[in-house]
Amino acid sequence: MFEEEVFSLPRICSQEENAMGGRKKLAEWASRIIALRRRFRISQAALAKRLDCSAMTVSRWERGLQVPTADYYIQLGKLAGKNECWFFWERAGLPIADVARALRRPPLDRADTGTAAKAPAVQRMVVLPLLNAVAGTQGVPGTKRLSLDHIPATRRLGVPSEWCPNPGFTRLLRVHGRSMAPLIRDGDIIAVDSFQNERSELDGKIVIVAHEEKRLSVSRLRRYENVNVLEAENPKSEAIVLGKDSGWRIVGKVLWWISQAP
Repeated sequence: MFEEEVFSLPRICSQEENAMGGRKKLAEWASRIIALRRRFRISQAALAKRLDCSAMTVSRWERGLQVPTADYYIQLGKLAGKNECWFFWERAGLPIADVARALRRPPLDRADTGTAAKAPAVQRMVVLPLLNAVAGTQGVPGTKRLSLDHIPATRRLGVPSEWCPNPGFTRLLRVHGRSMAPLIRDGDIIAVDSFQNERSELDGKIVIVAHEEKRLSVSRLRRYENVNVLEAENPKSEAIVLGKDSGWRIVGKVLWWISQAP
């Protein structure tokens, strides 16, 4: 396995005056809407007209006072174009992997069928990003994200291609917490395939899940009749029932993990 250091990308961080005269950090979605409108060089009223809403609604979005609905996020994604649409569509509940599956597109990095058959029998390598994020275990919060899309990388690791059935949808991140020990330990690096996120196909598998408040987390998914449950390896940890309104979503399947030698 080889390792290549890369620079992490800066994250958009807009600020504006709050009602008390101080300054507060805007949510990323609000900053993105402001940046999108400024890119088109249009007013809030003009953007509102394109989206069929009021200028006051756009103003409240940009001040972080009101979250756009899924329909508006989809429209914002269409306006943003192919380079930025995924951020808005993800906020609408449409992760990249799900959209690709719906469109029946092959995973990225797997389209070179012409030369692969003629290539010599040498083990191929793929480069995976190690994200600037952590997956918590039960009782320990992870990074506040609903998916692994658009998280900057701190470095990249080379691994055998046979380890990654969907390399274009595979990301690496570290684990924080001990409730998955001794199987997965605190500080381990896990590989997550976000193309594999269907609950019906992940019974008994280790998965990454996300929650708006409880953040990214790693657990084992179990299905008991019609009930989905998240379980830790530590039997003392309480299981989490994935009810209809629980707020949890499956991010992807954990393919493998790497532990640092003692």
